[in-house]
Formats: sequence, C-alpha cells, structure tokens
Amino acid sequence: MLRQRVITALVLMALLLPALFATSPLPFALFTLLLISAAGWEWARLNGVGGTVPALATGVLLAALCGISLFNLPQMGGAGGLWWAGTAAWVVGGGLALRRGPAGWPQIPPLLRWALGLVMLWLAWLAMAQARTVGVNFLLSVLCVVWAADISAYFCGRAFGKRKLAITISPGKSWEGVVGGVAGVLLLSLGWIWLESMASFDSASLFKLLQQRLGWGGLLLVALLLTALSVVGDLFESLVKRAAGAKDSSQLLPGHGGVLDRVDALLPVLPAALALISL
Repeated sequence: MLRQRVITALVLMALLLPALFATSPLPFALFTLLLISAAGWEWARLNGVGGTVPALATGVLLAALCGISLFNLPQMGGAGGLWWAGTAAWVVGGGLALRRGPAGWPQIPPLLRWALGLVMLWLAWLAMAQARTVGVNFLLSVLCVVWAADISAYFCGRAFGKRKLAITISPGKSWEGVVGGVAGVLLLSLGWIWLESMASFDSASLFKLLQQRLGWGGLLLVALLLTALSVVGDLFESLVKRAAGAKDSSQLLPGHGGVLDRVDALLPVLPAALALISL
C-alpha cells in the first residue's frame, strides 16, 4: 500500500508541477479540469446515479461547465459575491448536513444531491483556476492551509485526542485535533509571512494579504475559519461515503482512493479564500 501511495504521488507531482509553474495559467486549469471531472464521475456514483454511462456523462458535463467558465476567468477576479455565496452555502448547508448525519443524506432527493455536487465541484475548480491567475505563491498558500490543518490535526489527535468530533461520521477525528489544526495553520501563516519578508515571489500569499487587510487579529480569526471549513469539507465527504456504504470515492488513485478523497477539504476552502481577499 505504501509503495502504491508513493508511486501515485510521484506520478501526480510529475504532471502537476510543470502545469502549476507554466508561464500561462492555462495548463494548470486544464489539468485540474480533468481531475475535477473525475471527481464529478465519483460524485455521481456515490449518489445513486445508476449505470456507467450516466456517471460518465456527469463527469463530461462538469468538464464542459468548467471549460465554458475558462472563457470568463479574467472577469472572475472581482466576483466577490460568488465566492461569498459559496462560502455561506458551505457554512449553512455543510452544518445542516453534518447535523443530520449519514442517515439524513439519502433523504434528500437524488436529483438535488446530484446538482449540489456539480455546483460544489464547479465552484471549487473555478476558485482554484482563479487563484492560479493571482499567482503561484498565492495558490500554494491556499492549498497549504488544508495540508497544514490536516497534518497538524492528525498528529495532535493521535497524541491528545479524547473528545470525539463526529463519531457517527469519522470516529478518528477529535476536538483536540481541530485545535491542533488551527495551531498548524497559524504557524504556517507566520512562517510564510516571514519568508515573504526575506525573498520575492510572483504574488503575495493568502496570509500576507489577510494580515495587511485585517491585521494580526483578523489573521487569527481567518485561520480558525479556514481550518473549520477544511474539517467541514472532510467530514461532508465522509458522510456521503458512509451513506453510500463506500470506503473510498473510487480507486482512480492507487493507494489514495479517489479524487474526492484527496480534494474534499479543499472544496469549501478555495472559494472562502477568494471571498476573504475580496474584503
């Protein structure tokens, strides 16, 4: 399993890094479009879309929606209302879904669940593509929020975790892990801002922009918000999988599961990051 995980990660990095650091944002947008369309296929299968063809059609439809959005990407920089609407939907809708638990998810009409997934994945991809147009440093800082929160939460949860966060959805998560995740994001932001004071980058990071606009106290609140949203995204996908009786969203990424398993926490954080820098 470890060997598979390492090989898959190396292959993905070999494809992702040239696209990420290309002069134009287009290669990165196209590469992530393929990944998000695969996530659309996974979402359809997890939510009762019967048959291979309808599930594949969902992925194709999502790719088409994202492709059309590419033509309007230069105008999306000022779309603060869209990012705030997406963030509010995650805060309210994600909270309601988690409160109802895995048993409540199948009670939502299948067509509505299918449509919610398309909108959720489209918005996350659009935010990711827009973040890349801001700059590589900015995009990496947003991605690292989720990675830092996840890694810190894992180790703090293992070391100190006693109070379960959502035992019916993800028994391994704890409140102590969440606190560790917030601390990890704060340390990351301080280190990133310090690094930016020592060297030049193609763009300001999320942390620097927020500190300049909201101050250090605002940065602390944002670290709490983004960590909470990453947890909501992670738990939400776990809820959907539990409702479907699935361990992974698919086996597209050997050793890692599916695309949704790797991007779940990013889904709410990406639009939230763009919403926050629109302040």
